[in-house]
Amino acid sequence: MSSTIQWLGLAALGLIAGLAFVMQQVVNTNLRNGLASPLWAALVSYAGGTLLVALLLLATHQPVPSRQVVSHTSWLSWTGGAFGVVYVLISILLLPRIGAATYIALIVAGQMLTSVTFDHFGVLGLTRHPITRVRVLGAVMLLVGVVLVRK
Repeated sequence: MSSTIQWLGLAALGLIAGLAFVMQQVVNTNLRNGLASPLWAALVSYAGGTLLVALLLLATHQPVPSRQVVSHTSWLSWTGGAFGVVYVLISILLLPRIGAATYIALIVAGQMLTSVTFDHFGVLGLTRHPITRVRVLGAVMLLVGVVLVRK
């Protein structure tokens, strides 16, 4: 019974993350309209996120990583923010044109196709999870979902 409760708690967190994801897209789009610039909207979005993380680091007394720890980190690990900028800018530009439901469906489909591929090949150190017919069917169903939710 406790594993069911734990799963429901984790599922609830996933739903909250989904809500936050959509809210981020909508408020960033509104900010873009208000500032008349997708780049300024992205900068403000990242600045707000950076400030919140800085406050959380202070509140939780996280130590600064040592030089040795930093030096053993792959250069690719430092590029997450660049991928985030691509995602935020595309979101700001695309969401008002195609609507939230279609945009989120496309993102989920893109995430699933990429994830299945990364899992299959063990990209960037992921544990390999081979592509199966069921996984392909799930990915295809997501693509069908994109078509069904578009305007």
